Amino acid sequence: MISPSELTKATKKEAHRLGFQLVGVTTPDPPAHLDVYVQWLDASHHAGMGWMAAERNRQRRADPLQILPECETVLVLGVRYPPPSVPPDFRGETGVVASYAWGDDYHDVLPERLRALVSFIETQAGRPVPNRCYTDTGPILERELAQRAGLGWIGKNTNLINPNIGSYFFLAEILLGIKLEVDAPFAADRCGTCTRCIDACPTNCILPNRTIDSNGCISYLTIELKASIPAELRPKIGDHIFGCDICQQVCPWNQRFARPDAGRLFRPRLEEDNPTLRHDLALSPQEFNRKFAGSPIKRTKRRGYLRNVAVALGNTGSASDIPALARALHDDEPLIRAHAAWALGQIDGDESANALTTAARTEVDEIVLTEIQSALTECYDRR
Repeated sequence: MISPSELTKATKKEAHRLGFQLVGVTTPDPPAHLDVYVQWLDASHHAGMGWMAAERNRQRRADPLQILPECETVLVLGVRYPPPSVPPDFRGETGVVASYAWGDDYHDVLPERLRALVSFIETQAGRPVPNRCYTDTGPILERELAQRAGLGWIGKNTNLINPNIGSYFFLAEILLGIKLEVDAPFAADRCGTCTRCIDACPTNCILPNRTIDSNGCISYLTIELKASIPAELRPKIGDHIFGCDICQQVCPWNQRFARPDAGRLFRPRLEEDNPTLRHDLALSPQEFNRKFAGSPIKRTKRRGYLRNVAVALGNTGSASDIPALARALHDDEPLIRAHAAWALGQIDGDESANALTTAARTEVDEIVLTEIQSALTECYDRR
């Protein structure tokens, strides 16, 4: 019968072979900082992500044994993805896509490897092993588990930071009904007096207790939010169309240790297909599904993505973008029409006002009409 020590060594070696650069083991004990999470929920800093506040999920986050009663250890894994230095740039007319979304969707890539690792453990143990596998999908406080497993510390920007590779990596967890050797927690806080991430955040949503007010976070606004982006936040989004890396980009640990050769699993897929924002604003439902099949960007659905593209054009566009926005005023989705109207209000020129006036004659959605009238006011105020 294999010993816990031998099984742990073999498991870590196999995890590395499967592409996980970080591997650690911790216990299924209740999280020590659950109170911070509860206070975060009570302050409504989870914004519209209601599933996080569901009572059943609160209970499971408070005690991993409610997920898997047989759990004896938790295997925590990290796999790197390329930082924003590769590919060369996604700014300008193409907008900004968070670097984790340049490759294939980790929800599709990692589960297969987690299952393979479980199979390996069962083969080594000579018996079935109760398990639950998660990668950003389960009701657990994964960053706290990762810190307890020795993978790094939770930085002021709320990301888990590893001193050797920075913070550009995905986390995954396997709850196991078998005993492994537990790693020592990562005890040091290596952020020190640095506040670069807090100072650089465009919406000032990074809080002093190492949590984020999601209501203002660009990643939340461009990915999780399904409704209109608050008008007062739209200018702060700039040219971001899916997610945000700013608090990671300014982190000294990433500037020193996040290397472009970030492993084989998440190579960028956008390098050869990099059209302009105005081109993406015209994507049909079929074209959107085809373009982003297997990509994390599909999470926003077409209506959310084109909403984001319209906002980016409003912040960075020029007169040459007015025809594309004018066409978007007649899209089937009211959400897209509303944000296209706002964007036209940000771009100087008689063509913007003419497009808005024409759309107002046939528009029947009250929210869109309100956006059109506000945009027209912006146009007239500039004259």
